[in-house]
Amino acid sequence: MLDELLGRAELKERIEDLEEEKRHLERQLDAEQERRSEAATARQDAEERVNRLEDRVAELQDRVERLGSDDPDLDYRGVETLRGDRLDAVLDRLDAVETGPEEALTAFVGDGIPDEVRSAFDDHATLVDRAAPCLAVTDDAGLVSAALVPPAPPEPFVEWGDGFRVNRRWFQPEGEFALALVRSDVFALGEFSGRERTAFEGFESDVKADHSKGGFSQGRFERRRDAQIAEHVEQCRERIAARDADRCYVVGQKTLLSEFHDEADRTAAVDATGNPEDALDDAVHEFWTTRLYRI
Repeated sequence: MLDELLGRAELKERIEDLEEEKRHLERQLDAEQERRSEAATARQDAEERVNRLEDRVAELQDRVERLGSDDPDLDYRGVETLRGDRLDAVLDRLDAVETGPEEALTAFVGDGIPDEVRSAFDDHATLVDRAAPCLAVTDDAGLVSAALVPPAPPEPFVEWGDGFRVNRRWFQPEGEFALALVRSDVFALGEFSGRERTAFEGFESDVKADHSKGGFSQGRFERRRDAQIAEHVEQCRERIAARDADRCYVVGQKTLLSEFHDEADRTAAVDATGNPEDALDDAVHEFWTTRLYRI
């Protein structure tokens, strides 16, 4: 009776309703977390299958090239896509190699194989040429012989030492950098400190995808679409120019990447799609990938 007179009964009922709503939301949260965990596991399994298929495709492509070459019997001992822990392990092994002075060769090979690299790999130099641009490593005893294609390669060089020169920044996200994803209708920009994303922005532009019957002619439609893409690209360029990080990678739709050579330290085609943030996550994952060729 006193509770009713003071209005506390209504408040208590409201509290009970809110507590029940809270319990309901907690159950929803638990279910969502479980769903995300299952989705993450499924995605990891799918990524592993994709990696195996990519490796198999690469091996078959190399075999086709080999069959059409002057030396069809020469082939890689194996091809592998490296990410995450597996990449860490391979780079650690290369770092651990110790030789005598001037007995370990490291070279980044671009267009054309330097004579020192050709001499060091001897009959297998054509395999280095096939993997180029790549980081080639071997020792004077031939115990190590491999080529790696890093996502952020250095300028070409050749050097002999008492170990291999392997800069982690060529293979893994280190230091401050920006990575931008550009598609004809999607833009996303992330700024990173190592593996941690510290800033994000993105947007989608209204770019016509298909020409419907009626209305514009095909030619007029294509001109309008080209103008929309050009406007979108200009907005992307402005956002990239306003970034904080000095180092910048631009990835995305292959036909657009030539528009960003002045802004980017490196460009790379990736297949990331979806909304800007999800697409950026996929693009980062795809960009920081290394191909290993065992020679």
